[in-house]
Amino acid sequence: MTLDWNLDRLTDLVTDAVIAELEQKESPCACHSLAHGHCPERMQPLVATGADRFGLTATASHAGLAGLIDHTLLKADATESEIRTLTAEASEFQFATVCVQPTWVRLCAQLLSGTKVGVCTVAGFPLGATTGDVKAYEARRCIFDGAHEVDMVINVGALKSRDYRTVEDDIRGVVRACRDQGAVSKVIIETALLSDEEKVKASTLVAAAGADFIKTSTGFGPGGATVEDVALMREVVGEKMGVKAAGGVRDRRTAEQMVSAGATRIGASAGIRIVQEDRA
Repeated sequence: MTLDWNLDRLTDLVTDAVIAELEQKESPCACHSLAHGHCPERMQPLVATGADRFGLTATASHAGLAGLIDHTLLKADATESEIRTLTAEASEFQFATVCVQPTWVRLCAQLLSGTKVGVCTVAGFPLGATTGDVKAYEARRCIFDGAHEVDMVINVGALKSRDYRTVEDDIRGVVRACRDQGAVSKVIIETALLSDEEKVKASTLVAAAGADFIKTSTGFGPGGATVEDVALMREVVGEKMGVKAAGGVRDRRTAEQMVSAGATRIGASAGIRIVQEDRA
Protein backbone atom coordinates (compact mmCIF):
# COMPACT_ATOMS: atom_id res chain seq x y z
CA MET A 1 0.00 0.00 0.00
CA THR A 2 1.24 3.49 -0.76
CA LEU A 3 1.05 6.43 1.62
CA ASP A 4 -1.24 8.27 -0.80
CA TRP A 5 -3.63 5.30 -0.90
CA ASN A 6 -3.70 5.24 2.91
CA LEU A 7 -4.53 8.96 3.03
CA ASP A 8 -7.33 8.53 0.49
CA ARG A 9 -8.70 5.56 2.41
CA LEU A 10 -8.53 7.43 5.73
CA THR A 11 -10.38 10.38 4.20
CA ASP A 12 -13.06 8.05 2.87
CA LEU A 13 -13.48 6.42 6.28
CA VAL A 14 -13.81 9.78 8.03
CA THR A 15 -16.27 10.99 5.42
CA ASP A 16 -18.36 7.82 5.69
CA ALA A 17 -18.43 8.14 9.47
CA VAL A 18 -19.57 11.76 9.34
CA ILE A 19 -22.30 11.01 6.80
CA ALA A 20 -23.49 8.03 8.84
CA GLU A 21 -23.67 10.19 11.96
CA LEU A 22 -25.64 12.86 10.14
CA GLU A 23 -28.08 10.31 8.76
CA GLN A 24 -28.78 8.93 12.24
CA LYS A 25 -29.86 12.28 13.61
CA GLU A 26 -33.31 13.77 13.65
CA SER A 27 -35.39 14.18 10.51
CA PRO A 28 -35.12 17.45 8.58
CA CYS A 29 -37.55 20.20 9.44
CA ALA A 30 -40.30 20.98 6.95
CA CYS A 31 -39.48 24.69 6.74
CA HIS A 32 -35.77 24.60 5.86
CA SER A 33 -34.96 20.89 5.35
CA LEU A 34 -32.29 21.07 8.05
CA ALA A 35 -31.51 18.41 10.61
CA HIS A 36 -30.07 18.24 14.13
CA GLY A 37 -31.21 21.56 15.47
CA HIS A 38 -29.92 23.75 12.66
CA CYS A 39 -33.29 25.09 11.58
CA PRO A 40 -33.27 28.89 12.11
CA GLU A 41 -36.73 28.73 13.63
CA ARG A 42 -35.77 25.97 16.07
CA MET A 43 -32.60 27.80 17.04
CA GLN A 44 -34.24 31.11 17.88
CA PRO A 45 -34.56 30.20 21.60
CA LEU A 46 -30.80 29.63 21.72
CA VAL A 47 -30.15 32.86 19.87
CA ALA A 48 -32.41 34.74 22.22
CA THR A 49 -30.41 33.54 25.22
CA GLY A 50 -27.25 35.04 23.72
CA ALA A 51 -25.38 31.90 22.67
CA ASP A 52 -22.06 33.26 21.43
CA ARG A 53 -21.74 30.77 18.60
CA PHE A 54 -24.48 32.58 16.74
CA GLY A 55 -23.52 36.12 17.71
CA LEU A 56 -26.78 37.62 16.46
CA THR A 57 -30.30 37.90 17.82
CA ALA A 58 -33.51 39.25 16.41
CA THR A 59 -32.73 42.55 18.13
CA ALA A 60 -28.99 42.63 17.46
CA SER A 61 -27.38 46.06 17.55
CA HIS A 62 -25.98 47.75 14.48
CA ALA A 63 -22.42 47.23 15.75
CA GLY A 64 -23.03 43.58 16.64
CA LEU A 65 -24.27 42.67 13.18
CA ALA A 66 -21.72 44.78 11.34
CA GLY A 67 -18.95 43.08 13.30
CA LEU A 68 -19.78 39.80 11.53
CA ILE A 69 -19.48 41.21 8.01
CA ASP A 70 -16.53 41.25 5.63
CA HIS A 71 -17.44 44.28 3.49
CA THR A 72 -16.53 42.93 0.08
CA LEU A 73 -15.49 44.34 -3.29
CA LEU A 74 -13.72 41.75 -5.44
CA LYS A 75 -14.87 42.62 -8.96
CA ALA A 76 -12.14 42.89 -11.56
CA ASP A 77 -13.01 46.45 -12.58
CA ALA A 78 -13.04 47.96 -9.09
CA THR A 79 -11.45 51.40 -9.17
CA GLU A 80 -9.35 53.19 -6.59
CA SER A 81 -12.25 55.53 -5.93
CA GLU A 82 -14.53 52.57 -5.18
CA ILE A 83 -11.94 51.02 -2.88
CA ARG A 84 -11.60 54.29 -0.98
CA THR A 85 -15.38 54.43 -0.61
CA LEU A 86 -15.39 50.81 0.61
CA THR A 87 -12.88 51.56 3.37
CA ALA A 88 -14.74 54.69 4.43
CA GLU A 89 -17.97 52.71 4.68
CA ALA A 90 -16.25 49.94 6.64
CA SER A 91 -14.86 52.46 9.09
CA GLU A 92 -18.23 54.19 9.50
CA PHE A 93 -20.23 51.00 10.03
CA GLN A 94 -17.46 49.13 11.87
CA PHE A 95 -17.49 46.03 9.69
CA ALA A 96 -15.12 43.23 10.62
CA THR A 97 -12.96 43.73 7.52
CA VAL A 98 -12.89 44.95 3.98
CA CYS A 99 -12.33 42.07 1.55
CA VAL A 100 -10.44 43.13 -1.57
CA GLN A 101 -8.17 41.80 -4.29
CA PRO A 102 -4.44 41.63 -3.40
CA THR A 103 -3.59 44.68 -5.49
CA TRP A 104 -5.62 46.88 -3.11
CA VAL A 105 -4.32 45.50 0.19
CA ARG A 106 -1.60 48.10 0.75
CA LEU A 107 -3.97 51.02 0.10
CA CYS A 108 -6.66 49.58 2.36
CA ALA A 109 -4.15 48.97 5.15
CA GLN A 110 -3.07 52.59 4.93
CA LEU A 111 -6.61 53.95 4.85
CA LEU A 112 -7.77 51.77 7.76
CA SER A 113 -4.72 52.28 9.95
CA GLY A 114 -5.82 53.25 13.45
CA THR A 115 -9.30 51.74 13.05
CA LYS A 116 -10.64 48.41 14.28
CA VAL A 117 -11.46 47.28 10.74
CA GLY A 118 -9.18 44.59 9.34
CA VAL A 119 -8.04 43.96 5.78
CA CYS A 120 -9.03 40.66 4.18
CA THR A 121 -7.80 39.48 0.79
CA VAL A 122 -7.86 36.40 -1.42
CA ALA A 123 -5.39 33.82 -2.77
CA GLY A 124 -5.81 31.52 -5.74
CA PHE A 125 -8.98 33.44 -6.46
CA PRO A 126 -11.50 32.71 -7.86
CA LEU A 127 -10.71 29.34 -9.49
CA GLY A 128 -8.33 27.78 -6.97
CA ALA A 129 -6.38 26.28 -9.88
CA THR A 130 -2.98 27.87 -9.22
CA THR A 131 -0.30 25.72 -7.59
CA GLY A 132 0.03 25.50 -3.83
CA ASP A 133 3.40 27.25 -3.63
CA VAL A 134 2.01 30.21 -5.57
CA LYS A 135 -0.98 30.48 -3.23
CA ALA A 136 1.33 30.39 -0.21
CA TYR A 137 3.54 33.11 -1.69
CA GLU A 138 0.48 35.18 -2.54
CA ALA A 139 -0.66 34.91 1.06
CA ARG A 140 2.75 35.91 2.43
CA ARG A 141 3.01 38.88 0.10
CA CYS A 142 -0.48 40.09 0.98
CA ILE A 143 0.25 39.84 4.70
CA PHE A 144 3.48 41.77 4.12
CA ASP A 145 1.39 44.46 2.42
CA GLY A 146 -0.94 44.67 5.44
CA ALA A 147 -3.57 41.93 5.15
CA HIS A 148 -4.91 40.51 8.41
CA GLU A 149 -6.93 37.69 6.82
CA VAL A 150 -6.52 35.57 3.68
CA ASP A 151 -9.36 33.71 1.96
CA MET A 152 -7.89 31.00 -0.28
CA VAL A 153 -9.71 28.79 -2.80
CA ILE A 154 -9.08 25.05 -2.69
CA ASN A 155 -8.00 23.05 -5.72
CA VAL A 156 -11.52 22.00 -6.67
CA GLY A 157 -10.36 19.81 -9.54
CA ALA A 158 -8.03 17.88 -7.28
CA LEU A 159 -10.82 17.31 -4.77
CA LYS A 160 -13.17 16.00 -7.44
CA SER A 161 -10.32 13.76 -8.69
CA ARG A 162 -10.01 12.37 -5.15
CA ASP A 163 -6.44 13.67 -4.92
CA TYR A 164 -6.82 14.53 -1.26
CA ARG A 165 -3.13 14.91 -0.53
CA THR A 166 -2.84 17.72 -3.07
CA VAL A 167 -5.90 19.43 -1.60
CA GLU A 168 -4.66 19.24 1.99
CA ASP A 169 -1.09 20.25 1.12
CA ASP A 170 -2.49 23.19 -0.86
CA ILE A 171 -4.45 24.35 2.18
CA ARG A 172 -1.62 23.72 4.63
CA GLY A 173 0.74 25.96 2.67
CA VAL A 174 -1.53 28.96 3.03
CA VAL A 175 -2.45 28.12 6.63
CA ARG A 176 1.23 27.95 7.52
CA ALA A 177 1.96 31.25 5.79
CA CYS A 178 -0.85 32.92 7.72
CA ARG A 179 0.05 31.37 11.05
CA ASP A 180 3.72 32.30 10.70
CA GLN A 181 2.77 35.95 10.29
CA GLY A 182 -0.16 36.15 12.68
CA ALA A 183 -2.92 36.32 10.06
CA VAL A 184 -6.25 34.49 9.87
CA SER A 185 -6.69 31.77 7.26
CA LYS A 186 -10.02 31.08 5.56
CA VAL A 187 -10.58 28.30 3.03
CA ILE A 188 -13.18 28.56 0.27
CA ILE A 189 -14.50 25.20 -0.89
CA GLU A 190 -16.92 26.55 -3.56
CA THR A 191 -19.89 24.50 -2.40
CA ALA A 192 -21.95 25.05 -5.56
CA LEU A 193 -19.49 22.87 -7.49
CA LEU A 194 -19.56 19.99 -5.00
CA SER A 195 -21.82 17.09 -4.12
CA ASP A 196 -22.78 16.70 -0.47
CA GLU A 197 -20.20 13.94 -0.10
CA GLU A 198 -17.52 16.20 -1.58
CA LYS A 199 -18.55 19.02 0.79
CA VAL A 200 -17.98 16.66 3.72
CA LYS A 201 -14.62 15.57 2.32
CA ALA A 202 -13.56 19.17 1.72
CA SER A 203 -14.64 20.24 5.21
CA THR A 204 -12.72 17.34 6.73
CA LEU A 205 -9.56 18.33 4.86
CA VAL A 206 -9.89 21.99 5.84
CA ALA A 207 -10.20 20.99 9.49
CA ALA A 208 -7.26 18.59 9.22
CA ALA A 209 -5.09 21.35 7.72
CA GLY A 210 -5.74 23.59 10.74
CA ALA A 211 -7.42 26.54 9.01
CA ASP A 212 -9.16 29.19 11.10
CA PHE A 213 -12.29 29.34 8.93
CA ILE A 214 -14.04 27.37 6.24
CA LYS A 215 -15.94 29.45 3.68
CA THR A 216 -18.75 28.49 1.34
CA SER A 217 -18.16 30.36 -1.90
CA THR A 218 -16.18 32.86 -3.94
CA GLY A 219 -19.28 34.63 -5.20
CA PHE A 220 -18.00 34.01 -8.73
CA GLY A 221 -19.20 30.41 -9.04
CA PRO A 222 -22.57 29.04 -10.18
CA GLY A 223 -24.13 29.59 -6.75
CA GLY A 224 -23.49 31.12 -3.35
CA ALA A 225 -24.04 30.26 0.29
CA THR A 226 -27.04 28.23 1.39
CA VAL A 227 -28.30 27.60 4.90
CA GLU A 228 -28.06 23.86 4.27
CA ASP A 229 -24.39 24.08 3.29
CA VAL A 230 -23.50 26.24 6.28
CA ALA A 231 -25.22 23.76 8.61
CA LEU A 232 -23.43 20.81 7.00
CA MET A 233 -20.02 22.50 7.19
CA ARG A 234 -20.59 23.43 10.83
CA GLU A 235 -21.58 19.85 11.60
CA VAL A 236 -18.36 18.52 10.10
CA VAL A 237 -15.82 21.03 11.44
CA GLY A 238 -17.28 21.31 14.94
CA GLU A 239 -17.60 24.29 17.22
CA LYS A 240 -14.07 25.70 17.30
CA MET A 241 -13.52 26.58 13.64
CA GLY A 242 -15.08 29.66 12.07
CA VAL A 243 -17.58 29.28 9.23
CA LYS A 244 -17.97 32.06 6.68
CA ALA A 245 -21.07 32.29 4.50
CA ALA A 246 -20.46 34.23 1.29
CA GLY A 247 -22.21 34.67 -2.01
CA GLY A 248 -25.81 35.82 -2.29
CA VAL A 249 -26.20 37.18 1.26
CA ARG A 250 -27.99 40.42 0.44
CA ASP A 251 -30.45 41.09 3.27
CA ARG A 252 -30.78 40.83 7.03
CA ARG A 253 -33.11 37.83 7.01
CA THR A 254 -30.64 35.76 4.97
CA ALA A 255 -27.78 36.86 7.20
CA GLU A 256 -29.75 35.79 10.29
CA GLN A 257 -30.45 32.40 8.77
CA MET A 258 -26.77 31.86 7.95
CA VAL A 259 -25.68 32.80 11.45
CA SER A 260 -28.38 30.64 13.03
CA ALA A 261 -27.13 27.69 10.94
CA GLY A 262 -23.60 28.15 12.27
CA ALA A 263 -21.89 30.97 10.36
CA THR A 264 -19.59 33.19 12.41
CA ARG A 265 -18.70 35.52 9.55
CA ILE A 266 -20.64 36.85 6.56
CA GLY A 267 -19.04 37.90 3.29
CA ALA A 268 -21.23 40.45 1.55
CA SER A 269 -21.07 43.32 -0.89
CA ALA A 270 -24.46 44.40 0.47
CA GLY A 271 -23.25 44.94 4.03
CA ILE A 272 -24.65 48.45 4.29
CA ARG A 273 -28.08 47.32 3.13
CA ILE A 274 -28.02 44.51 5.71
CA VAL A 275 -27.04 46.88 8.51
CA GLN A 276 -29.49 49.59 7.46
CA GLU A 277 -32.27 47.02 7.65
CA ASP A 278 -31.03 46.41 11.18
CA ARG A 279 -31.39 50.12 11.95
CA ALA A 280 -34.98 50.33 10.67
